[in-house]
Amino acid sequence: MSGNPYDAGSGFVVPPMPPGPPPAPPDSLRALAVALLNLSGLGLGYALARRWLATAVCWAATAVLLFVALPADADGVPSAAVGCYLAFLVLAAVHGAVTGLRRPLVWPGNRPVAVVLGVALLAVPAGGAVLYDDARDEAVERMLLERLAEADALVAAAGKESWSGAEPDFREALAAYRDLSTEHGGSRAARQVPDRMRTYYTTVGAAYEDKDYCHAVEPLKYLRDVPDRMPDEALGSLVTWPDDRLATSLYECGAGKLADGQADWTASFGQLLSTFPESEQAGKVTPAVKSAVDGAAKGLRGDEPCAAMADLRSLSARITELSDNASGTEQALSEEADRADGRAASGAYACGIDQYEDGEFEDAKATMDQFVADNKNHRNSERARKVAIAAEVAQTVPAAGKRLPTTATGGSISVTVKNDSPDDIRVLYTGPVTGSFTLKACGSCDAYPLASTIGGTFEPCSDSGKNYPQKTISLPVGTTYFVHKPLGDSLSSPASDTAKLDPGYVYTECAYTTESFGSGL
Repeated sequence: MSGNPYDAGSGFVVPPMPPGPPPAPPDSLRALAVALLNLSGLGLGYALARRWLATAVCWAATAVLLFVALPADADGVPSAAVGCYLAFLVLAAVHGAVTGLRRPLVWPGNRPVAVVLGVALLAVPAGGAVLYDDARDEAVERMLLERLAEADALVAAAGKESWSGAEPDFREALAAYRDLSTEHGGSRAARQVPDRMRTYYTTVGAAYEDKDYCHAVEPLKYLRDVPDRMPDEALGSLVTWPDDRLATSLYECGAGKLADGQADWTASFGQLLSTFPESEQAGKVTPAVKSAVDGAAKGLRGDEPCAAMADLRSLSARITELSDNASGTEQALSEEADRADGRAASGAYACGIDQYEDGEFEDAKATMDQFVADNKNHRNSERARKVAIAAEVAQTVPAAGKRLPTTATGGSISVTVKNDSPDDIRVLYTGPVTGSFTLKACGSCDAYPLASTIGGTFEPCSDSGKNYPQKTISLPVGTTYFVHKPLGDSLSSPASDTAKLDPGYVYTECAYTTESFGSGL
């Protein structure tokens, strides 16, 4: 028989080629090797088992993870991504084990070698994880150092502003330093916080170094509270850094305001005495107050005695207020308050003289009346009475206030003052001598009709049938100013008269009432 035995016509059929190598006998060691090789994330188990699509899927999954994870940053890989990748590796290992159970490997032929290789390759993901953690830690360190730099920048910028505007930035920077110290204590940034806090303190307290003591008080008070917000190891000796500076600022601020006559000096001294009662600065408060009282008292002999008197009274009130809230200096301050009040009271005389000379007669009378009431036995009390009388006269007759009254009494000219009115009257006079007295009302006298006083024949105090209350005084030659003032509930107005007294005459001064109160010689 001739021809091709495989021709279709020959009746011989070629069997189909097998799709792959025949399955190998089940081998658990090979299955373990494939599973371990797949756990490396490189799909080597699939590659050795000639499962190329599965190998590509493993590479793609690992590539996605690397894309998500790199470069390493402080936040790390999202936990969902890590969880998904680990789940994928477990599935790949399980599936690889099933695949390798009956499928022979391309290489290596020795199954134990494949297992050892799979175990060794587990170092790849493990080492990668270690390296990634190191890179992530470094990223965290860089992030923390950036936070530290941002806080430093806040402090530097805030140091150029006023305290009210800078305080929020200082607080924000402090919060950042606290977070670095407490939440990231082992970081490089945290190790630099103590140095930064020294800069922080000097920046916040810069007003003290500039001797701007009043503006230094609030920042220094703020710094005393910082230890409540920061761990001790971050501050060290800075814990007590503000104390002496604050005590000095409170004293210098209060002393400056006291010297300038500002009203709120007691607030600074009060804080000093309550916060640092045993400090050297607290010991300077009483001498400063004493010096202020002495300085104000010197003003009583100057050009503005009234202002000095007011200063002393204000000082007395404020020293009393301070002594009520002080500890350890109550008695000394109370004594200074009494001394200031005493000097103010005695200074009322100089103030009254100054007011009189300035034509402020109403104020002069009030001041001298108070002086006499407070200092009955003072050597100037008698003249003060005279000045008060003269000032009262001058309110009605301004010319009477051109000269200060003296304490002189008596004279060679007799002047009789009669009361031809139904009112009790007080007679005040000033001129070469000054004085006052009262006359009872004339019981049988009435007010004169206004028309009857106009004619030239009007003669008050001339009715021989009436017993006019009267008083005779002796006055020197010269001009004397009289004022008659009704007493009690009378609605009559004061009246005045100017008498030029010459020697050799006897004068009569008559007080009478018309539609308005009047007097005449």
